[in-house]
Amino acid sequence: MDNLQKKYGFWTATAMVVGIVIGSGVFFKADDVLKAAGGDLPTALIAWLIGGSIMVVTAYVFSKIATRIEKVNGLVDYFEEAYGEKAGYMVGWFMTFIYYPTLVAVLAWVSANYTVGLVGMKDLLWPLSFVYLTVFFLLNYYSPVLAGKWQVSSTVIKLIPLGLVAVVGGIAGLSSGQTMQNFMQTASEISGSGGGLAVATLSTAFAYEGWIIATVINAELRDAKKTLPRALVVGTIAVMTIYMLYYLGISGVLTNDQVLAEGDAAPVRVIEMIFGNVGGTLLTVFVIISCLGTLNGLIMGSARGMFSIASRNLGPRADLFKKVNPVTNSTSHSAILGYFMSCFWLVVWYGNFHGWWGQFMDVSELPIAFLYVIYISIYIWVMKTFTDLGPLSRFLCPLLAGCGSVYIIWGAIQKDMFIHFLIIFLIFQAAGAMLMNSSKK
Repeated sequence: MDNLQKKYGFWTATAMVVGIVIGSGVFFKADDVLKAAGGDLPTALIAWLIGGSIMVVTAYVFSKIATRIEKVNGLVDYFEEAYGEKAGYMVGWFMTFIYYPTLVAVLAWVSANYTVGLVGMKDLLWPLSFVYLTVFFLLNYYSPVLAGKWQVSSTVIKLIPLGLVAVVGGIAGLSSGQTMQNFMQTASEISGSGGGLAVATLSTAFAYEGWIIATVINAELRDAKKTLPRALVVGTIAVMTIYMLYYLGISGVLTNDQVLAEGDAAPVRVIEMIFGNVGGTLLTVFVIISCLGTLNGLIMGSARGMFSIASRNLGPRADLFKKVNPVTNSTSHSAILGYFMSCFWLVVWYGNFHGWWGQFMDVSELPIAFLYVIYISIYIWVMKTFTDLGPLSRFLCPLLAGCGSVYIIWGAIQKDMFIHFLIIFLIFQAAGAMLMNSSKK
C-alpha cells in the first residue's frame, strides 16, 4: 500500500472544521429550529446554544483522544482502540455507507437549491444536484491538494454572508427594536408545540455537524497529534460564536413570522431589505459557495471512507480499496465507491419530495443521531482508561458531552420515520458484518 503524504497543516484542518460545519445548515435550518421551538425566539436561541455547547465539549473530548492516536481515520481509529478491530470496522462501515453519503447527497441538493433560486430555473434542481455531486468527487479524485485549497478559500468566502447578516442585522435590530420584539412575541403561524426544545436542538445538530470529518485526514496532517486537537477546539468555538451572532442578525430584521415564511431564503431576504436586490443576489452567490465548500469537505471524508476500512485488511476487496493513486496521492477506488453511495442516497432524498415513502425520511438529521450513539461509547472509554487526565477532562467533559448526545438522540426518536431509518441502518450494518472478513478469506 502506498502511503498518504503529510500534505495538510493547521489552517487546512481548521478550515475543514469551520468549513464543513458552516455551510448549508445555518442557512436552511434557521426556520426549522424556530418552527420546532414553537415560534419562540428565546427557545430557538437556547436550542442553538445547547447544540453548540454539545459540539464544543464533544470536540474537546476528542481533542484529548487525538493527542494519543494517529493512524488513518480519526473516529474509526479511536473506536478500534477502545473496543477492538471488529467494533472499529463496524463504525467505519456506518460512516462509509450511511453517514458520509447521506450528508453529501443533502448538501449537493442544498447547493443546487440556492443556485436554481438565483437563476430562476427550478426544473434544473435535481440535475444540478447530481452535477455538483459529480464535479466535487472528480476534484477530490484527481487533485486532493486542490480540493484542500478550495476548502480553505471557500471557508473564508462563506464567512462574508454570515458576517454581513450578523453585523448589519444586529445593528438594525437594536436600533429599530425588532430584536426585542421578537424576544417578546411568539410567531403566530405555528400550530401546536412544533416539537419542542429537543427537536429544535436536533435541527441545530445538523447545522453543527461535520467537525468530526476533519479527523479523516489525520494521516495526511503534518504533526497531527498537535495540529488536529487545536483545529477541533478553535474551529468549533468559532462556529458556535458565529452562529449565535448570525441568528440574532436575522431576528434583527425579520419578525419570527417572516423567518418562517421566508424559510431557506431568510438570510437573502435580510440583505435585500437592507442593500436591495443586488445585495441579495451577491449574498446568494456567497451562500452557494459556502454550501459547495461544505459539500467538498464532506466528499473529502466520503472519498476516504472505504480506504480506512481496507487499510485494516477488512471488508470486501481490501487489496483494491487500500490502494493510493501514485500520481494524485488520492484514495481513488474508495472515492468511486463513495460517489456511487452518495448517488444512491441522493435518490432516497429525491423520493422524499415525490411521495415515495409516505412521510419525510430526514436523512439530513437521522444519521447524525446514530453517530451520537457512537460518541457515547467513546466517552465511556475515556472515563475508564484515561487515568492521567484531571477530573475535568476525564469525567466532567465526557459526562456533559454524553448528556448532550442523549438529548439529541431523544430528539431523533421523535422524528417521522425514525423506525424505518433504523431498519435501513440495521440492514446495512448486517451486510457489513457478513463482509467483514471477506478479504482475508
